[in-house]
Amino acid sequence: MYDMRKKGFFHTFMMGLTHFIFSLFLLLTTIWFCLAIWMQQPVGWLLSCVIIAIWVVFALSILGIYFTKNVFNRRTDTLLYIAAFICSLVWYFSISAQQNRDWDPEVARIFTYQKKGDLVTIENIRDFKWHGEHQYDEHWDTRTYNLDHITGVNIIASYWMGPQIAHTLVSFNFSDQKPLVFSIEIRKEKTESFSAIGGFFRKFELSLIAADEQDIVYTRSNIRGEQVYFFPIKMAKPEMKALFEEYLTKTDELAKQPKWYNTLTSNCTTIVFDMVQAISPQKLPTDYRLLASGYLPNYLYDLGALSHNWTMKEWYQKAHINPRTAEFDHFKYQNSRNFSEVIRYGLPVEKAE
Repeated sequence: MYDMRKKGFFHTFMMGLTHFIFSLFLLLTTIWFCLAIWMQQPVGWLLSCVIIAIWVVFALSILGIYFTKNVFNRRTDTLLYIAAFICSLVWYFSISAQQNRDWDPEVARIFTYQKKGDLVTIENIRDFKWHGEHQYDEHWDTRTYNLDHITGVNIIASYWMGPQIAHTLVSFNFSDQKPLVFSIEIRKEKTESFSAIGGFFRKFELSLIAADEQDIVYTRSNIRGEQVYFFPIKMAKPEMKALFEEYLTKTDELAKQPKWYNTLTSNCTTIVFDMVQAISPQKLPTDYRLLASGYLPNYLYDLGALSHNWTMKEWYQKAHINPRTAEFDHFKYQNSRNFSEVIRYGLPVEKAE
């Protein structure tokens, strides 16, 4: 008798768990599909709303039929919904990234380069002069860099949505040339604006920008009012050169095959981590701070990439460039070299090892 009750309880529990799992699966996939349709709007705003409404009715109907068993059995209901969801996945993953959209001027060009030994000539370096968030003088530059003259690497963290989220940029110092910044960003069209949710649903292509510091840093600190922090990184010179070359490889990849930006898995921080991982002689530990990108400086501090002469609290105080860049706006002579000196003022110079 006891065994029969035990078996009955176990059967009831497993059936309840199965029903819960299917209900949760149906709910989550319905939310995902509706968001994907809303972000993509493959057939226009109105018809996309109709598709969303039809899917919601379909999903709720399947759920109701599943529990009442008035039309089909539960096995058939489950298979019917899974088949429909697989079709939605086929549609979603068939959406391919493109190169030939009507791009916003900020990301209209992909930088190209020619490399002969340690000499790298880069074309389409962005060097805009910003007057407002959507007001700028457009200019693209060509510069030649000697990779043997790299003297430092810097991580720039720009906070735009609280302390957990920051945009990560990487700047290279040279002994005989102005610094160069690389930034992984969304490649938005003229009619688009950034959306963290849209970044989960193939809304934006991935863009790799090479830019002057006065362009890409100034626009964040002085034009958009983001809180920007500048961290000189300790790194051996061979690794600095290898990291620079990784950016060249990345732009080759994007030119050959455009890719989607993803808010979680393929963004400004995770891609930089992957690139550093590729050239690092030691495997870097994975860490939640690679996703909560605002804490990346703390992660670097724990790895020893930031000097321990200061505490992390002191680093944030000294690395904060906004008070200094605000003064730059009142300089009589404003140029990119002056700006680069301003954002480095008071910070240690980490020489190549």
